Amino acid sequence: MSQEILEKRVLALKYRPHRFEDLVGQSTVSQTLSLALDSHRLSHAYLFSGLRGSGKTSTARIMAKALLCSNGPTSKPCEVCDNCKSANSNRHLDIIEMDAASNRGIDDIKDLIEHTKYKPSSARFKVFIIDEVHMLTTQAFNALLKTLEEPPAFVKFILATTDPLKLPATILSRTQHFRFNKIALSDVIHHLSHILNEENIDFEKEALDILARTGQGSLRDTLTLLDQAIIFSKGRVNTTSVVDMLGLIDPKLMDNIFSIILNKGDINQIIKDLENYEVSQICDEMTIYLKDKMLSKDRKFDLLLFDRFFRILSDAKHLLAINSDGGFVLILTFMKMIEATNLKTIDDIINQVEKIEVRKEAPVTKTIEKPIEKVVEKVEPKIVETPPVSKPLFEEQETKIEEVTSFDEVLINSSNIMDLGIVDSVEISNLDYSTPFDDLPTTPIKIEQPKEIEVEPIIETQVQANIFQEIEIVPIEEAEDIKENNIQNELYEQLTAKVYDRDYTLGECFERNFIFNGFENNKLYITSYAQDEDRKLLYKYFGIIKTFAQDIFGNNVELDFKKEEPSAIQEEKLTVEEDLNNIGSMIEDVEMSSGCVASMNNASLIETSQKEFELNDVLNSKMLNKAKELFDIKKITVKTRS
Repeated sequence: MSQEILEKRVLALKYRPHRFEDLVGQSTVSQTLSLALDSHRLSHAYLFSGLRGSGKTSTARIMAKALLCSNGPTSKPCEVCDNCKSANSNRHLDIIEMDAASNRGIDDIKDLIEHTKYKPSSARFKVFIIDEVHMLTTQAFNALLKTLEEPPAFVKFILATTDPLKLPATILSRTQHFRFNKIALSDVIHHLSHILNEENIDFEKEALDILARTGQGSLRDTLTLLDQAIIFSKGRVNTTSVVDMLGLIDPKLMDNIFSIILNKGDINQIIKDLENYEVSQICDEMTIYLKDKMLSKDRKFDLLLFDRFFRILSDAKHLLAINSDGGFVLILTFMKMIEATNLKTIDDIINQVEKIEVRKEAPVTKTIEKPIEKVVEKVEPKIVETPPVSKPLFEEQETKIEEVTSFDEVLINSSNIMDLGIVDSVEISNLDYSTPFDDLPTTPIKIEQPKEIEVEPIIETQVQANIFQEIEIVPIEEAEDIKENNIQNELYEQLTAKVYDRDYTLGECFERNFIFNGFENNKLYITSYAQDEDRKLLYKYFGIIKTFAQDIFGNNVELDFKKEEPSAIQEEKLTVEEDLNNIGSMIEDVEMSSGCVASMNNASLIETSQKEFELNDVLNSKMLNKAKELFDIKKITVKTRS
């Protein structure tokens, strides 16, 4: 290549390394390969991986030239033999380069494998350089495996990639892997200054720092930026021209920004100066500036201040990532930084504490006041018995406190009433004693342990109201079943409540269309009346309902649905209403017959079978079952009047 053509080439190509000594920032790789060449301990396949522009392809070409040199294999090619000259001009017939990014198919690999069958034309080896090898297809990799593992003795493979993680493990295991490091910033700056000195171009070191930092460890990218800077600055690479070319913030402006922040100055002018810059770029530049100041141990910044500033800039980047307004983020960042400068060292705090004057306390005169003894009269509560308005199912006695005294307050506030010696029940309006009989008329009663209960049925003309006459205790076989049913009903109510909590409309639909029939053998028996839209809604959320059922009834629960027509539920509702009406009329008849004289007309209408039915209804009523559970009654004896 003529000297004129060489001078017109870009810097990245003009100063491309031709020897292992010319490699920048890859001393480990160059040393290992040089020793392997000199000792003739050569592998059949090499893999070079690393950042773009780190020297992988250049190293592969140097390696190929060192293998084919007439004096070789050697780590220092002679550069004068025909093989070296052909290699430098990229015209050697035994050096075959292939770009896997554009030739990635299996057919291309088959052509390459075909070339491996033929011996070199003039050199001792035939070298295949495959660049960007990670772009090959899976079929192409599979086709290359066998040849890569056991190539002919005269064949050498050199693979290069920027992403070794995309390579199959079978390829990695068949090669010697060399990892190219990111080139250090100092090495890049030194190489740039060397090139500019060779080109007789003036430069500022700070400008080279900016170029090297922007290149991010890629020497090729940095040299490309250097070409641009030489053109933009008209032959003199200075900081101002480089900053303008890259669209970065001038270091002097950055010094001014942090000077205002540290001195708590006015930030309005800074915000106006930074209007032409992206907020994300400003945050990045401020981060780099602070990092340089921290590494250089600038005395203007405290270590705690660095920590606070970095946290603030990190929060700003997070706000920008969620598409927040850039101007708002910038103002907020500056204000938080100014606030973060309010630091006090330990010495300042100690000095501040030492300057505090200790005030002498004035003598305190203690005045002892004689406590006033409060005399509390003990007033015995007046118990007034009020006659009941009507005879209920149970005898009731009322005890009422006529007026609240100091003794009563002690009684109310006491945690243990029995300790005060009060046995009789007392009505206290502020206390809430909820019972299963809250639906009954609220008449205060005295609760005593009943001894005997007598239920007298309705006979002809009279129904006796005084039913508490005799009690004989016998076991009730149905007690355990009733308790189990109550537990199951409570669990089903919990299930209904959970469905309501999930979605109120779904809960209404669930309660409206499902009737609980029991739970046995891990099966939840439910009758379903769902139709049309309700059925679709319940089918859509069936998974949620089943999950709730498993949480309440157990993980192994199964839902057993019995489908019924909507008319069935209407008939059931009508039946329930009729039963309620019958019970209501029965209770009304009992109340009307409780007087001294009963109507003979009513008595004539009651048949014997009807009397037995009403008696069974009373004994099996919900109210009486609750009374059995509450008072722990084991037996009820019914005495009839002759």
